[in-house]
Amino acid sequence: MKSKKFKKLLIIVCTLFLLTGCTTQLKDSNKKPVVNETTGQVLTKNIFCKPTDSETIKQYNKNKVDIDELPKCQEFTILSGNYEGIWDTIFVRPLAWVIIKIGSLLKNYGLAIIVTTLLIRLATISLTKKTALQSENMKKAQPELNKLEQKYKNRTDQESMMQKTQEMMYIYKKYEINPLSGCLFSFLQIPVFLAFYEALNRLPVIFEGNFLGLQLGTTPLTGIGAGKYYYILIIALVIATSYLSMKLNSTAATSKEQQAQMKMVTNMMIVFLGIASVSLSTSIAIYWITNSTFTILQNLWVKRRKDVNAKN
Repeated sequence: MKSKKFKKLLIIVCTLFLLTGCTTQLKDSNKKPVVNETTGQVLTKNIFCKPTDSETIKQYNKNKVDIDELPKCQEFTILSGNYEGIWDTIFVRPLAWVIIKIGSLLKNYGLAIIVTTLLIRLATISLTKKTALQSENMKKAQPELNKLEQKYKNRTDQESMMQKTQEMMYIYKKYEINPLSGCLFSFLQIPVFLAFYEALNRLPVIFEGNFLGLQLGTTPLTGIGAGKYYYILIIALVIATSYLSMKLNSTAATSKEQQAQMKMVTNMMIVFLGIASVSLSTSIAIYWITNSTFTILQNLWVKRRKDVNAKN
């Protein structure tokens, strides 16, 4: 029953993506992406509001993009501009509006990204807490699951496989484990990340802003290329927080083969994220680091609560 609900949710989310508008790169007459010379960021054609940087304005005018009809970023509303799709209307624009309002209040858009990320995580804390609990419950069930694997190690007939499945379901029920809910939050993180990516790339106040000496629109690759080697810190933090988040949120493997597979998948993901972080803007990296750090702290808190309850 729950599997059917998950499939329905997947279909709904995919449908929303098909009906949405996406970030469009600004290209010159030769069809080459237009890059902000200061930040190294590829400019977005369908921005939500007016840029204030003179060089950026010059680039938009040069490539025949009418930005005069756009509102100032501080005056941007959810209904500003033309309709571009359900996903854009329901998630991207409201998220962009929230970031602008918080940024205007705090006078810093780097802080606005952090606060917005934390607000989203707090709003979904009941779901993420269940994911963390699933991980801890799975680790507690590990000894019994290992015994089950040994019991049916050399038995591959259909009857044995059915019995093994039944006994495994009994263990899952005993430790209140739902394999589906354990991966649900990971699935939901994808549209949230994409909504952030869309919103941040379409707000000039973001790619024109700064945070702790870091230009929000600059990628580590551009920063390092300009001799600003402290942008390496962004790559290091993305890798470190991602690794710890995955490690704490992972479920225990039931066999040595599964352990090897999980380790390989984790290492591949870390390598992928490390490579991707080189070309992601600082603003996106700040979101990712904040999100991963929240996951780390939440998992540590859940583990501590479980240990305290077990002792009592």
